[in-house]
Amino acid sequence: MARMDSTGRRTIGVGVIGAGWLGDVHARAWARLRHHYADLGVTPVFVAVADSVPAAREAAVSKHGFATAYDDWRDLLADPAVEAVSVTAPNALHQEIGVAVAQAGKHLWIEKPVGISAADAQAVADAVADAGVQGTVGFNYRAIPAMAKLRDLVAEGAIGAPTHARVRLLTDYAAHPLGTLTWRYSLASGGHGVLGDLASHAVDLTRYVLGDIESLVAQTAIFIAQRPTIVPGAMTYGHGLGDPDAPKGQVENEDYVQAMMRMQSGVLVALESSRVAVGEQNNYGIEVHGSQGLVEWDFRAPGELRLSTGTNYADQPSTRLLVGPGAGDHGRFQPGSSIPTSYDDTKVIELAGFVRSILSGQPEGPVLGDAVASAHALDAMVNSAAGAGWVTL
Repeated sequence: MARMDSTGRRTIGVGVIGAGWLGDVHARAWARLRHHYADLGVTPVFVAVADSVPAAREAAVSKHGFATAYDDWRDLLADPAVEAVSVTAPNALHQEIGVAVAQAGKHLWIEKPVGISAADAQAVADAVADAGVQGTVGFNYRAIPAMAKLRDLVAEGAIGAPTHARVRLLTDYAAHPLGTLTWRYSLASGGHGVLGDLASHAVDLTRYVLGDIESLVAQTAIFIAQRPTIVPGAMTYGHGLGDPDAPKGQVENEDYVQAMMRMQSGVLVALESSRVAVGEQNNYGIEVHGSQGLVEWDFRAPGELRLSTGTNYADQPSTRLLVGPGAGDHGRFQPGSSIPTSYDDTKVIELAGFVRSILSGQPEGPVLGDAVASAHALDAMVNSAAGAGWVTL
């Protein structure tokens, strides 16, 4: 039975598993839900946080006011006051924790890529379906209002019939050769590196705008083959630098991937993702070309689109379109065009869809099926790069 607060608002008991940076982002989103979506009539209650690192637990309690902190995430799931759970743990734990959340009867908001393989993502999707709970996945770039506008422009035929596209996620968080050999660089704990971390978003953005993938071919590379191992007692979170004199260990997963994808509609898409792109900081974006124009979005200018539309064809100019209220949920955050929404705002938008799904019982936003589709594409990239050539999904 739904719980209510003293003002008659529906309460949702919140648990967060994983108190690193993304756990903090999720908690901030829960705290801001009433600011931007008061009409939902929901009051989040910070029941519990779970993390094996004491300092992370303590910081989460201090910042967000969680009533309880657990060392073991299983204890959080046993807490009857927890109704919805944010899962921001390392990739290799997604499958086990995600399935357990659903089996405990809790609603699940889980970060991508939902495990390290399509089988992992499918297991979580099946558990959510079997339990009859709601599940949302952290593909938050599709929540940016400009992306909603881009998708609408493509669907409305503003650029004619889509013909080809480029999608990129290039950044430098792992570019330093002294970056420590954390779980992120292990196949067992981090999966296929840049594929799960960044290319999963690229696949989701492509599918969000252009539909499902028919086939693909890919190649991958490891550019920094060895990294310093972690000194006992040193931090293991984040992207910190290691001791240059520390022993080196082998990087097991990919720094870079490029793929050519053929969509079921026939549109061709070039995808590129790198975690070691020196000089690039969060250079994320998508560019869609059509028979009568193009539309492009760049994460670093989140409230803008570049648009060319018309029938001039050659020498047709492109214009700068400032996105505002009326595009996605922009009006929930800012009153006019040219005032962009932020990364944190996208998580609030994503959360609002999750909460609506809890209230209505109807899935909304990026769901587990989207994670499964993305994971199948990533698995196909791995297989293709290993020698399979073009792979049909």
